[in-house]
Amino acid sequence: MLCTRLTNANILTMDPDHPVAHDLGVWRGRIVGLDEAVTGLPARETVDLQGATVLPGFIDSHVHLAWTGLKAAEPSVAPCERAEDVLAVVERAALRKDPGAWVSLAGYDQRSLGRHLTAAELDRAAHGRRVYLTHDSGHACVVNSAVLDLLPDGVPHENGCLAEAAMGAARQLRLPYSQDELADAIAHAAGVCRAEGVTACAEAGIGGALFGHTPVELGAYQLVREQGRLPLRVRLMVAADALRPVGAHPDDGIPRALGLGLRTGFGDDRLSVGALKIWTDGGMMARTAALSAPYQGLEHAGQLQDDPERITRAIVDGHLAGWQLAVHAIGDRAADLVLDALELARRLRPRPDARHRVEHAGLIRPDQLPRLAALGAIAVVQPNFLRSFGDDYASVMGEDRAPWLYRGRGFLDHGITLVGSSDRPVTDGSPLRAVQFMVERASATGRVIGPDEGVTVEEALRAYTVNGAFACRLDDSLGTLTPGKRADLVVLGDDPRRVGPARIGDIEVVATYVDGREDGKWTP
Repeated sequence: MLCTRLTNANILTMDPDHPVAHDLGVWRGRIVGLDEAVTGLPARETVDLQGATVLPGFIDSHVHLAWTGLKAAEPSVAPCERAEDVLAVVERAALRKDPGAWVSLAGYDQRSLGRHLTAAELDRAAHGRRVYLTHDSGHACVVNSAVLDLLPDGVPHENGCLAEAAMGAARQLRLPYSQDELADAIAHAAGVCRAEGVTACAEAGIGGALFGHTPVELGAYQLVREQGRLPLRVRLMVAADALRPVGAHPDDGIPRALGLGLRTGFGDDRLSVGALKIWTDGGMMARTAALSAPYQGLEHAGQLQDDPERITRAIVDGHLAGWQLAVHAIGDRAADLVLDALELARRLRPRPDARHRVEHAGLIRPDQLPRLAALGAIAVVQPNFLRSFGDDYASVMGEDRAPWLYRGRGFLDHGITLVGSSDRPVTDGSPLRAVQFMVERASATGRVIGPDEGVTVEEALRAYTVNGAFACRLDDSLGTLTPGKRADLVVLGDDPRRVGPARIGDIEVVATYVDGREDGKWTP
């Protein structure tokens, strides 16, 4: 007897051997058969989907769950477009805190103001509190003098604006979040993801200075899992700065590691350790992505996160220690560094199935595409960045470089695995709206950016299913609706292949199943 049979459905399996089905059977969380293999079998529950479209559950291969949940609970200065309005929000938030307390706010973006706020301005609104205003990119912040006074000597800032490593220094001043706080934030964000059809995701960096929230951050994910509040599967990327030197046997070639040598793959089907996250540059919103030529209209070309030799050493060490790598590289200068380091790592120790990932791959020149392909590197892009910020990004890149932004067709034509993701909460996390952009290449205002980089609907769906599973090393159990794999699937109100591209993003997510269950409950 089946646990569940889904019937009368338009099932797009993403499996070329059986691309479309109408019935699907589930037993103990796994798919046991399609169509005639299950149609006549008894089932405890039969669900008539009345012609609805079913796809493998979407995989968001780059997301920040804890940050998403915390941001949702913080006061936000968005969508204020005047400095005085932002400062009024800061003042209201500050007055709700005790003197000397930290006041954290979200939603800051200097582009809407035309300039950055200053520490002196925040001082007037802070009333003796310590103000930390997070940039929406996650790569910068603005703080007041009460925070600047606590920073070690030599931390660079411009009138209270701290970027990249300097921001990390300010983050380290604050007391860590408790595991209960983080568990609540993670559960909230995971629920939002699941409501949009996401059944698995990769948390993009825990335990580090830039995005970490506590030195024991992994424990918060274990806690929310033990509480039965983790409604989807999570692969945890570990920040490279969480690794420590180890005195392992020289033949092991492991100079740095997590405690006991934990690395990619440890865990189970619900919560596991994924890739090693390494940052090379910043972000385009904060103008810190490292480019080979200056931003249009500016006199600088962004910045690398650290000395190039140290970044290269981190990449090589991670590869030698057996990690899958997820290397953040948005600008083309950062991508050059990553390519050189990965080529060196491969020469030192070939690993044919390493599946190293380039996170964002935001600006990739034509000459870099063959090198990515030769390395077998995976491009993990965020299509909704250009949907939300495309007008700005295209302007600061200029006419010649704008077509290279967040490519689609260029990667596929060179045989590079194209993977979709959100980087939530930087912008909208909906996979369907991202699929729409990948096809149309149109920003929210209708500006078409790099039209030659458009892909087909089927290719965009693969980026969020088959290719996402491959990038997260979950392809043995996820990515297609194939007998033997996990019964993770999403039910849609329409078929993305049959509606006009402009309607894809508005398709209703009717239901989301994980392990064949729609209710989101899971017993640890």
